[in-house]
Amino acid sequence: MAQMNATQLQSYYDQTPNARRMALVSVGLVMVVCSLALSAVNIAIPRIAFDLQASAIAVSWIPVAMLWGNVVFLLPIGRLADIVGRKRMFVTGIILFILSSLCVLLPQSITSLLLIRVVQGISSSMVYGTSMAIIGVVYANSNRGQALGVAASSVYLGLTLGPLIGGWLTQHWGWQSVFWAPTGVLILCLVVLFVYVKGDWKSQVTVAFDWQGSLIFAAWVSAFMLGLSRLTDWRFALLALFGLVLLAFFVWHQSRAPSPLVKLSALRANRIFNRSLLSAFFIYGSSFSMVFLLSLYLQYIHGLSPSETGQIVLIQTLIMMVLAPITGRLSDRFEPRILSTIGCGFFVIGYGMLFRLDMQTSLHYVMLALVFLGLGFGFFSSPNNNAAIGSVAADKLSIAAVLLNLARTMGNMVSSAIVMTLFSVTMGGAAITLELYPELLFVIKVTMALSMGYALIAAIFSYRRGTIH
Repeated sequence: MAQMNATQLQSYYDQTPNARRMALVSVGLVMVVCSLALSAVNIAIPRIAFDLQASAIAVSWIPVAMLWGNVVFLLPIGRLADIVGRKRMFVTGIILFILSSLCVLLPQSITSLLLIRVVQGISSSMVYGTSMAIIGVVYANSNRGQALGVAASSVYLGLTLGPLIGGWLTQHWGWQSVFWAPTGVLILCLVVLFVYVKGDWKSQVTVAFDWQGSLIFAAWVSAFMLGLSRLTDWRFALLALFGLVLLAFFVWHQSRAPSPLVKLSALRANRIFNRSLLSAFFIYGSSFSMVFLLSLYLQYIHGLSPSETGQIVLIQTLIMMVLAPITGRLSDRFEPRILSTIGCGFFVIGYGMLFRLDMQTSLHYVMLALVFLGLGFGFFSSPNNNAAIGSVAADKLSIAAVLLNLARTMGNMVSSAIVMTLFSVTMGGAAITLELYPELLFVIKVTMALSMGYALIAAIFSYRRGTIH
């Protein structure tokens, strides 16, 4: 099988339904676990802060560290995978994720835990940067759209299960289990990949990798993100400004590089695709810190257990997971911009409700707000992805999937950096105690107000993207 050429390899998948199914199952499960790792740890943060005696600023880096590793490497890895082989990159990402997750069994400090999260982010970028492309090739002549939809839904399934499983594991097995418990599923996926998934899928044309562009991209993301984390310090503000200068330099470099990471001229010319990316950036930027902050609110102010917190947060992601396939099918008949813009409207209502949180807010009120946010995600995600993917040629599917993931993670990263700035301003380096609950509530209110603004901007880009039918 290893000696098959591209035509023979495609014929193998076309004639072997079981191989296609096992490839989809294994890739989907890996995406579930990586998404679960991103959301489950948010529920464990109060326990981590207590055990490691970490400050509010330090624990706010726990979700950000994984995002940084993901964002910095996602675009270069998506390009590098076409050169060295998509399956090889995908498998390497799984192995690295397993090893980094098991490192949590060693004695930990907050610094070593953040390092683990960075490596998890790097390895998940290898997964996200290649998974859609692998499924797209395996199902090239066999219901590719449906298979891509299943793979995309696996991300939502991971986000859905994350708070619930993370809360249960934290309460019964300790917060370390949130890291090591999912590795068994990944090992099983590796076995399935080696047995059923043949081929490596690398470009037949030798293309130079844009190392300079990759370094510039990593530098601007790192400088901008670190600068945003403490904007009140003039040195960090200058660092954020320097990050924007490096971004301009990256754009200039990509327009002149012989083999750029991304062809910006083609991206600018495709109005539907670039508006879809901007909508995704602002929506995911509005939503990422919400779970983290609600986890703190429910466990500190309402005194809920991690498991109880996970069950409440589950409301939003459960609604999202149920609605996403339905609205995805609807977007094949109706304009995706209408459906996704309606989703943005639900986001505005949900964030408006959370803006009114106080010390006495009932749990039923919080649950209702999460229902609106779940409706927002359900109406936005699949139609927005459908519009983006449907606006590019089939041979550009891999880079389109990478850019969609990049828009999502960049939005998450900027949102998290702003929350870190708010923690720095209001609490400094102190741990969250009863005396600081008003400050925690202030951070939540400001973040929800900003999220409303992000959702409104996303609605404008969503509605004005144009029609695809």
